Amino acid sequence: MRLDKYLKVSRLIKRRTVANEACDNGRISVNGRVVKASYDVKVGDKLEIALGTRTVAVEVLQVAETVRKDDAAAMYKEV
Repeated sequence: MRLDKYLKVSRLIKRRTVANEACDNGRISVNGRVVKASYDVKVGDKLEIALGTRTVAVEVLQVAETVRKDDAAAMYKEV
């Protein structure tokens, strides 16, 4: 799954266009590397998302095309 879509489905970022812009501006890194929105997310990847003054670090536990709102938090684990 594309990184921008994963961020939206997991509800780490509210909209896919915002996720795409964050990737384009170099605010998201995977396993220590800044990546583009087209990066293919895999289970075990470590994401770092810099939004505003805070940085969120998460590990990907699950990749799914659609997820209910209640189950979205199960797709990742905060590090």
